Amino acid sequence: MNVLVIDSQGGGIGKQVITAMKQKFPDILITAVGTNSAATSAMLKAGADHAATGENAVVVGCRKADVIIGPIGIVIADAMYGEITPNMAVAVGQSGAKRLLIPVNHCDNIIIGAPNLPLGRLVEQALEQVDACRPQSGA
Repeated sequence: MNVLVIDSQGGGIGKQVITAMKQKFPDILITAVGTNSAATSAMLKAGADHAATGENAVVVGCRKADVIIGPIGIVIADAMYGEITPNMAVAVGQSGAKRLLIPVNHCDNIIIGAPNLPLGRLVEQALEQVDACRPQSGA
């Protein structure tokens, strides 16, 4: 299973997701794509198997991913202080992958009805969904 983690700014959300995923699912292949080098570096240090930076890396990664994880802003053009380009948002939205979007309420994007949970709990919920997406062995 190929999981693509996309993050921007400092890569803090992606870093937490990758750290937790590597602990719980060490066999999963994780590709990290940052919208900038700082985000990419943080996710690579967290244990991503592969990493790249920028718009084209997001577009290509979305074609190859089984699951995409990132803050909700990765599907909104110009979100995350402008780091998500329209092409990035389209690539995520049109990908055949399962999208696990973390409901982070900032940057003028507020998700109505989503509880304001601590990031650690949101990461736990994302991992529960990753587990549900994993192919079941022996079936």
